[in-house]
Amino acid sequence: MQVDFLIIGQGLAGSLLGWTLLQRGCSVVVVDNSPINASSVAAGIINPISGMRLAKSADVDTLLPAATACYDKLSGFFGESFYVRKSMFRLFQNESERVQALKRQQNPDYDAFLGEFSSANGMLNGFNMSYGYIEQLQCGYLSTALLLSSLKNFFIASNAYCPAFVEYAYLNINSAVKWQAIVAKQVVFCEGYRAIDNPWFNNLPLQPVKGEILTLNHPAPLPDSIINYGNWLLPQEDGNFRIGATFDRYQTDQHITEQGKQRLFNALKTVHPGLAQSSVVKHEVGIRPCTADRHPFIGRHPQHKALAIFNGFGAKGSLQIPWYSERFADYLLHNRPLPFACDIERFQSPSFSR
Repeated sequence: MQVDFLIIGQGLAGSLLGWTLLQRGCSVVVVDNSPINASSVAAGIINPISGMRLAKSADVDTLLPAATACYDKLSGFFGESFYVRKSMFRLFQNESERVQALKRQQNPDYDAFLGEFSSANGMLNGFNMSYGYIEQLQCGYLSTALLLSSLKNFFIASNAYCPAFVEYAYLNINSAVKWQAIVAKQVVFCEGYRAIDNPWFNNLPLQPVKGEILTLNHPAPLPDSIINYGNWLLPQEDGNFRIGATFDRYQTDQHITEQGKQRLFNALKTVHPGLAQSSVVKHEVGIRPCTADRHPFIGRHPQHKALAIFNGFGAKGSLQIPWYSERFADYLLHNRPLPFACDIERFQSPSFSR
């Protein structure tokens, strides 16, 4: 079987890249045998304003319209609602955050993303309002597991999916790449944090970060909005809610921990003591493929041009991947240059020569 692209990994990066290339008329096979990955666990929250300084995410004015257009198109194709638009209430943890938010509110560049400031409980009854809160606009979340399942079924129906584990030793690299009965012009590694074991790309400074998420049940009604209190709280359609996520750079395994659970409960207790009595419905873990400079890894290997990588989106994959999928497709199909910030040429050195 001859194909244009062999994509290894069916997380959000591999899935959206595969979809993009198929829409452009390419032949594709997506290979994956992982029952779970960071994308399927992630909350998929898109938040244009983040961090203690309430700063706009880099290139959000470009990335956000591309992301919402992509998810709306997929929703129309599959007849499912993948991206849920919700406002977010940012609870200030100290006076410094409150002052910073009021400064941002005066900046015209933030008009589309910041709503009203309030110091009263209002609809957030039960939450700690010591320093007030501000409404953040143009936020939402991607139902990532549903989208990945829909795309997997689409790939299967298109004869573009193979449930298998790819051992690097069995990739025969010449001008094309041969694996089992498949000959591909290009192989693209979309392996998430597993790229640390990839013999051709493990010199890239990937920084895996473990994150644990809880799904909780509590009889008290919650506002139909995302709550940001350093962690996040995301109401679900079934009446449960999710909270997350921990951030652990040192224990990057796939095991849930009592320490992680307690850390999430303790943070929740500080903003809503009543919710800290919630029962645990599910405890999940995922490993984010973060990078040292917070920009993704995209491009071809400097020596083995048939090998490429599309990875390193960290916690902002839902926002970034749709736009970067289109740019990577332009690069692969028409040799158009990648944005320098994401191009792995920025790391080329004598050691990057395998």
